[in-house]
Parts: sequence; C-alpha cells; structure tokens
Amino acid sequence: AYDDWCIARMADEMGREETAGEFFRRSQGWRHLLDPETGFMRPRRNQRWLDPFDPRRVDNNYTEANAWQYSFFVPHDGEGLIEAHGGEREFIERLDALFEAESETTGRDQADITGLIGQYAHGNEPSHHMAWLYHHAGRPDLSARWVKRILKELYSPEPDGLSGNEDCGQMSSWYVLAAIGLYPVTPCSDQYLLGVPLFDKTTLHLENGRRFTIETRGAGQYIESVSLNGEALTRSFLRHSEIMGGGLLAISLSDRPGEQWGRAREDRPLSRAGGARLPAAPFLRCESDIFRDSVRAELDSFDDDAEIFYTIDPQAALEDWQPYEEPIEIGESSLLRFAAKLGDSWSPVVESY
Repeated sequence: AYDDWCIARMADEMGREETAGEFFRRSQGWRHLLDPETGFMRPRRNQRWLDPFDPRRVDNNYTEANAWQYSFFVPHDGEGLIEAHGGEREFIERLDALFEAESETTGRDQADITGLIGQYAHGNEPSHHMAWLYHHAGRPDLSARWVKRILKELYSPEPDGLSGNEDCGQMSSWYVLAAIGLYPVTPCSDQYLLGVPLFDKTTLHLENGRRFTIETRGAGQYIESVSLNGEALTRSFLRHSEIMGGGLLAISLSDRPGEQWGRAREDRPLSRAGGARLPAAPFLRCESDIFRDSVRAELDSFDDDAEIFYTIDPQAALEDWQPYEEPIEIGESSLLRFAAKLGDSWSPVVESY
C-alpha cells in the first residue's frame, strides 16, 4: 500500500492524473487487513480471519515481523489509521500498548526481530517510524519520550552497539536523524517531524551551498516552542523546502511539554492516502468452509456504512449481485463472491469457496 502511494505521488507530479488516482486508491489497501474485532492487521484464509490468532506470533503470514509490528505500518495514511482505531485517544492507547506489551514473541525464531521495547522491534525496518506516530495524534511529547529511550538504550559505541541488522545503513541513519531532531516518517512526502536533538547545535551543509542550523535553548526532554528564522513555528514538522532554504531552527526545551506546540490539528504532520475512501473488502464468518449438509455464512465489513453485495452465480455481472441483508444458507459446494460499496466506490471483489 505504501509503495502504491509512492507511485501515485510520482504520477501526480508528472500530471498523469488517471494513474495517480488508481494508485492512490490502491494505497488504501491496508484497510482490507485491519480486523475490527482485534484492531490488528490479521491474516485471512478463504476470506475468514485466521483463527486462533496471537498478535505476538511470528510466522509466514508476516515478513520478518508479527501483527503488533505491521499493524502500525501505514506511514502514508496516519489520519486514516487513527480514524480506523476510533480516534486520537484510542490510537494513543494502542501505541502505548505496543511499547508496554511483554517483549516475548511466539511462533518461529526470527533473527530480525531484535531491539525490543514491548513489541516494538527497533532492530528491523517495519518498526522504525512508530515512535514518531504520536505526532499525528497531536502528542509530540509522547514521541519524544520513546525516541529518547530508543537512543539511550538501543545504541552504544561498542562492537555490538546496534540492536539490529544494519541493512544499507538504516540503523545508523535512524540514529543520526533522531539525534539531530529531524525524522521523515513518510519518505516520498516533503515532511520531517521535529524531535528533541541530542546536541546543542547542529549545522547541515546543504548541496545548494546553504547552511541549515538547529540550535537547542534551555534544558529538558520536551519541546516547549520552536522558531524558524526568528518566526514562531507552531507545527511539529518542517517541509523539505524550508530546510533547503537554509537558516536557523531554534528549539526551546523544558522539563514539561509545551501545551500548544504541535497539538492543534493544523500543526500536525499531513498524512492521508488520497482519493475517495476505499471500502474495506468484506470478510466471511462461518463455522467452517467444509460442511456435510449446509453452512450458514455471514458477511461483514470494517465499514459499518458500506453496503455488501454478493453472488454464488459464477456468470453474474457485478450490477446483478444481491444486496446482503441476512446470513446466507449454502447447501452445496459454491464459489461465493462478495464486495462492499461506499458511495460510488467499490472494494475489491473477494472470493470464498
């Protein structure tokens, strides 16, 4: 989904509106895997949620991670992910639970899952942006709390000073970015989230010959206020063009987080997949997909306001499918096809045999 969003951004810059629209739509594909019952990205088998389900389990349903770690991997649609969890408070509680969970995994041993704080795994790329996601919910102070802990506990100037596999330098790059207080949660956007620098002063010597300097003033673990070239900056992120323009970013620190900085909605990072909302693909509830006499099949969707349509006629066109209103009794082997509609937008068609 994230890769599709990057393609959409590229197509949009090139003026290829039709291609951009298609890939913005596809970039919402994460919605098809978010289980409303558990709140996790959960595997499907034959359009039924995998059961039994353990979000700590490491297996072939996830690449080098588990449900805890991939359920927050929506770097391009922070607002959509927050809405899907019910709002900012619920999303913050969910992030807290990630960091505060027990640091044990189940299933197979996976060498890439290292550097654990709760179920956050700093040793592998899927987790790297997650400590910064609090910015999207208006709580950059909570981002500062966890980023500081990662910098302090999961790095050292020793031979074993990295907590994971240094794939093309990503472990070191994370440290450098976090240490200077600039982090791109969503590469392919122009935003760098602001954090608490480790240094009193950092100067970036830019390709265009200009210099961008970051200075901290005061002491403390939280950002109280920020100014850019002498002007107050209430938002919790910078744009790439502002950095490339050169100048001075002054960050005032305090032992208490600023009550206003980065809190208002207009001062938070902008992260939206783009395009009309894509309905989540419906899922199936039934005791088993194998039966002797008949089976009762229920269809449901993450989107309560979406309509579900279905057919067991392999020749039926989509416009001839039946609206789903009550459980379906299936008495013989069938291919059940179904999809959700929200306004003029359709989910992908899914099938269960």
